[in-house]
Amino acid sequence: MIALLFPGQGSQAIGMGCDLYDAFAVARETFDEAGEVLGYDLTGVCRIGTAEELARTEVTQPALLTHSVAALRVLTAGGLTFDAALGHSLGEYTALVATGALEFRDALALVQARGEAMAAAAARHPGVMVALVGLDAETVEALCAVIDGVWPANFNCPGQVVVSCAAPAAPALEEAAKAAGARRVVRLPVSGAFHSPLVASAAEALRGPLAAVSWSRPAPAFFSTCSAAFEDTGFAALLERQLVSPVRFEASIRCLSAAGYNAYLEVGPGSVLTGLVKRIDRAAATATAGEVGSLAAALDGGWGTTGEATR
Repeated sequence: MIALLFPGQGSQAIGMGCDLYDAFAVARETFDEAGEVLGYDLTGVCRIGTAEELARTEVTQPALLTHSVAALRVLTAGGLTFDAALGHSLGEYTALVATGALEFRDALALVQARGEAMAAAAARHPGVMVALVGLDAETVEALCAVIDGVWPANFNCPGQVVVSCAAPAAPALEEAAKAAGARRVVRLPVSGAFHSPLVASAAEALRGPLAAVSWSRPAPAFFSTCSAAFEDTGFAALLERQLVSPVRFEASIRCLSAAGYNAYLEVGPGSVLTGLVKRIDRAAATATAGEVGSLAAALDGGWGTTGEATR
């Protein structure tokens, strides 16, 4: 069975989606629709904006959503079918669009509000995110339990956990991780300590917009990397909780593998998630579909067009 993967923040890059915009009418319509909803030229930001501008979370999030949805629309027009969708953090919104649970225009408004609320929360409670490589999840959780102001944020794959820290607590976490045997300790280029209590005000700010949206039952299935389970109702509460809860990507892929999923197509910019999948389930088939060449390769390779991935 095939699952689609949708990336979150960190996968953005200048030029993202522009080759799709130039090559496919449906991609062009998707980016133009996004510009109408957002009130600015998103295509221009992606094409000629600065890296700093694209890295602003209130811009990054709509840009990633739009690129992934544009790529998905090209793929589905080419015959792609799939059995489930999941996303990493922001990517959950894209997965909900992909499965029909959320309209694209509503998702755009939500992620724009989400980005603005997260930026405000980060300014109010400064923090950082630190990737720890070479430590197992249990060791990282034990470190977080004894250091004030640090929380596990992303359980990505074996030996890779990201921790959110209040700014003053980061040095203590970094030193403790090195002492525990971490091979690498890397501060991530993000603007706040996301997926932690430090951004609780963002969850509160998003409660009203989430409640105002009309949700549908997903088809195909939606799998949440917040709950590490299939979900078909209660999305407003889930996405509010997601902001202050860790992303359980490793557990999610293990659950899907146990349920018979053996192929994962990452739709949108980059290849971060397929790289993580290969470290979780080496037997899984993986591919990316974010630019003209990789979309063509995915369709030529039979991804979903006959219910099976041929490579």
